[in-house]
Amino acid sequence: MDDLIISGFRVDWRRLGASYVNRIPALRSLDELEFGSPVVFLTGENGSGKSTLLEAIAVVCGFSAEGGSRNYRFSTYDDCSDLADALVLYRKRAIPPSSFFLRAESFFTMATQARDYDRGRSAMSALHEMSHGEGFLEIMLSRNAPGLYLMDEPESALSAGRQLALLAHMHRLAEQGAQFIVATHSPILLGLPGAQILQFDDDGVRPCDYEDTDAHRITASFINHRGVLLRHLFADEGR
Repeated sequence: MDDLIISGFRVDWRRLGASYVNRIPALRSLDELEFGSPVVFLTGENGSGKSTLLEAIAVVCGFSAEGGSRNYRFSTYDDCSDLADALVLYRKRAIPPSSFFLRAESFFTMATQARDYDRGRSAMSALHEMSHGEGFLEIMLSRNAPGLYLMDEPESALSAGRQLALLAHMHRLAEQGAQFIVATHSPILLGLPGAQILQFDDDGVRPCDYEDTDAHRITASFINHRGVLLRHLFADEGR
């Protein structure tokens, strides 16, 4: 799509060498990938490579691997994969200054960096004074310009109601020209109309309809057939 900031990428596997990334089936299947929507969701089981790919995209775009805007420069532990060395992004236009990388697992240190960088100019200085979920949502609701937004499991700190608020905000920004690439397990976020959903599994990375995602299928099964599912689950545990 011509209006995207990043329209896709290719992987130059010759640059990677002996890396654990080679042992992740979904990632190893990737040579090239095109993004077909302003909102792209990466979904699949834990360990399927979603966050590894998102982190690599963030690093190539100039973000800290631990999150923040492109002005943030901090590192508490260097565990970034070397996939970024092999990733070639297809950039269509410059990355706007409002862009942000939101990463659940390093939120605390990122909030400290936000306080030091913001110096009381906005609510970003007070993230430590908010609950985890409030801080997460504040970061995204404070973004009102059409930037590039990378989010790694944003639902981890959000209630169902706050996920709906984030969903609505993503929709508004995407209509204004923002681009989102989001790794998620949330059946709420995955339901954003018009989003491209990419399923990561042992067979590779493939486009997936919302109703066919594991997040939707398992959640719908639990809600609609909770008693039957729990009886089978507990019976299996007792064997």
